[in-house]
Order: sequence, then C-alpha cells, then structure tokens
Amino acid sequence: MANSKTRLGVSAYAIVVFVFALGSNGVRNLLWWPGFIIGAVALAAIGAVLFLRLRPERFRWYRLPAPIYLFLALAALSILWSQYTFESVLGTAAQLLTTFVAVTLAFVLTWHEVLRTLGTALRYVIGLSFAFELWVSVFVREPLLPWWQEPYESGNTPKLLFWSRDLLFEGGPIQGLVGSSTLFGFIGLIGLIVFAIQLRAKLVTRFAGWFWVAMAVAALALTRSATVTVALAAVVVALAFALWARRAGPEGRLPVYITGAAMLAAIAAVLTFARGALFGLLGKSSDLTGRMDTWEAVTALAQQRPWFGWGWISYWAPWVEPFKSLDVQGRIQVMSAHNAWLDVWLQLGIVGLVLFIMLVALTLWRVWFRAVDQPRRGFGPPLPYATSALWPFLLMVALVVQSLTESRMLIESGWLLLIILAVKSRFDFELPSLDAEPQRVPWRKVPIPRDHDSATAATTAVTTATAGR
Repeated sequence: MANSKTRLGVSAYAIVVFVFALGSNGVRNLLWWPGFIIGAVALAAIGAVLFLRLRPERFRWYRLPAPIYLFLALAALSILWSQYTFESVLGTAAQLLTTFVAVTLAFVLTWHEVLRTLGTALRYVIGLSFAFELWVSVFVREPLLPWWQEPYESGNTPKLLFWSRDLLFEGGPIQGLVGSSTLFGFIGLIGLIVFAIQLRAKLVTRFAGWFWVAMAVAALALTRSATVTVALAAVVVALAFALWARRAGPEGRLPVYITGAAMLAAIAAVLTFARGALFGLLGKSSDLTGRMDTWEAVTALAQQRPWFGWGWISYWAPWVEPFKSLDVQGRIQVMSAHNAWLDVWLQLGIVGLVLFIMLVALTLWRVWFRAVDQPRRGFGPPLPYATSALWPFLLMVALVVQSLTESRMLIESGWLLLIILAVKSRFDFELPSLDAEPQRVPWRKVPIPRDHDSATAATTAVTTATAGR
C-alpha cells in the first residue's frame, strides 16, 4: 500500500509540473511573476525531496547525454562575459532548475507514466482553457487583461497584452489560459499526438479518447495558427515515414531515408525561392508577421560575438541592452528571437549552437529508432510493435518544427519535454511491445518500477541491439 501511495504521489507531482510548465503564461497572468517564481522554486524543491527519497538506482551522471551538461556549463560560464550579468545569473538558474526537474521526472517515471501524466496535464490545460474562454465570452463579454496589467490611457492597448480577446463565439483565434493563440495551438497539437496514441493503444476508454481528440482538434481549429498548422503537417508526414520504416524493416529502409532527404531538400528550396507563395497559402505574409525583421536584427547582433555569444539569458530582458533596443513588434518589445537556433547563437555563440544541435539531433536519432525498430526478447522472434513507441518521436518532430518560428524549446515546457526525452531515450532505451502495453491501468495500481530488478522487462519492452544508439 505504501508503494502504491508513493507511485500515486509521483504521478500527481508529474501532473502538477506538466500543468505548470505547459500553462506557464496562464500561471503568470494569474499570479504575476513573484507568484510564478515562488511556484517554480517550490516544484524544484519538491522534486529534490522526491529524488532523494526514491533514489533511482540507475541514476548516474554519465547516463545523461553529454550535450546537456556541456550546454549548461557553457551557459553558466557565459555569466563571466555577459553584458547583463544579473539577468544571466537568473536565466542560468532557471535553466538549471528546469533541467533538474526534467531529469528527476525522467528517472522516477516509467515511459508509460510519462505518457499518462502528460496526457492528464494536457486535459487539464485544454479543458480549463476552453472553460476560461467560455467564461470570458459569457460573463465578461470584452477583451480581458491580466489583473495586474493596466490598459493604455489612449485606449489603444496592444493585442498582445490581452489574456483573452473574447473571440470564442466569433470562431477565434482564441488564446486559452496561456494567453497566446500560437502557444495554445501548439498545446492542442501535443494533445492530439498524446490523445491519439492513448486511444489507438487502448490506454483510455473509447469515449474519453475520442472526446479529448476532438478537444485537441478544436484547439487547433480555433487558434488558427499557421506555424502550428505546419507543425501538424510535419507530424503527419513523420508518422507516415515511421510506419513505412516499420514495414520496410532495417534492411529495406534506404528508400525511406532517400525519400526523406529529398523531401527536406525540396522544402528548403521552397522556403528559399517561393516563401511568399507558401506563406500566402497559410494566410501569412512573407515576413512571417514580422519575424523576418527580428531574425535579421538577431543575426546582425550575433555576428558581433559569433563564437561565444552575448551571454545566456533565457527570456530576453527588455530593460537591458542589447535587448532594449533590439526589436519591437505590435508596439511591444520582442521577448525572444522567435527561433530557438538563432536564440542560442545570439546567447551562446557557435559553440553553444553546436552543442544544442548535438542534443536535438541525438534525441531525434534515439526516439526515431525507438519508434521504428521491432522489439525482441533475447534471441526469440520479433514481437508486435507497440503504438506507444511512436509518441516520443512525433513529439520531438513537433518541438523541432516549432523551434523554427518560436524559441519555446529553450524554456519552460519546451526545454522540460526536450530534456525528458533526451535523458530517458539515453538511459532507458527499451522497445515496448504490444503485449507489454498496459490497457487502462487504474491509477492506484500503477506498476512500480524496480530499476535493479530484471522483472522490469515483463512490464516494459526489452532492450535490443539498438540500445547503444
């Protein structure tokens, strides 16, 4: 009974962390920055207690992907040459805390527990977002600012400042609890991936599965984010390639890789030579709503300190230079480069960018083979594929595509999910088979992971020769 209660507590903690990270903008709008910081520190402290109490036996620092601690070490060292020392200290501390929480979740949760708790958190965020928008439309009946935000005296308050613009009954774009149609749309995309996997794997009832798939689709439809639409298309294509690779087997995957490379080359050519026509089809201007101006400004600044950057800061601090005068969009100072790769180059230079590329590439590599390689037990025949093996790869594809127009992968939910997938696919590379997938396991009967016990193989998939990847 004590072990069951412990697992229930671990799952509850994971759900709170995911809700806090995914809905971070909403938490700040509700509690303002002081409340948000207190909440973040409290969750990290609880995570530390949880980690020390459970003491995962498989935890070793060398089991973390090397690019993670190299990237964090460079971020910490950048305080020495940063032009905004205090802000770099805060940004590095936030990065370390988020990484610690992600590593804790990766080691204390099984793969199925990560899927289950993430799915539950997404239901809370999506469901509460629709309830919030409905409340605004029915009772407030006008655009709503956060309680601590004063409207402009001229009456011309920028749209980006509103928590909700009261557009639910007009068909959107709605912003949800997170106060951003792009972020809420991306949460809907993550939800669609997770809910569809759970439904297909029979991890939830059919009614609940289809209901939340419909809610995720509604979030996508009512946010109408062009960048999220592109990410959705990329996820669909990635799923098709993963299923093709499964069917082809290890010996027949060369056409898969050739076709994938050709498709990426074609996309690069379209973005280079026909960007305006493509964005026009998506209802966007050729400069992606001002992002091109931001990217040009960031590139010019990064070229002044190309190798080690200006210093890590995570969120931009618009009250210090060079961010104070870097860019303004919609009468609001820009808070990020709207591109994770440019942001890393700006803050940590080419060295930091190489480490970040290594981290993302290695994670993609591992979750790809986890998705497409067929599980085996010992030298026996191959086992049936598990549907749940696909979600880490699809989620990584969504994060990477989003990183081209947003910097969210570097902070909060984006960084949390990236580190969880990077760490877990590194030290816990089992290939789940269909017969090992739990089906609607009750919360109070969550299987207890025993890292030192070989019985783990009976409830999860076994490691194959690909585990070295």
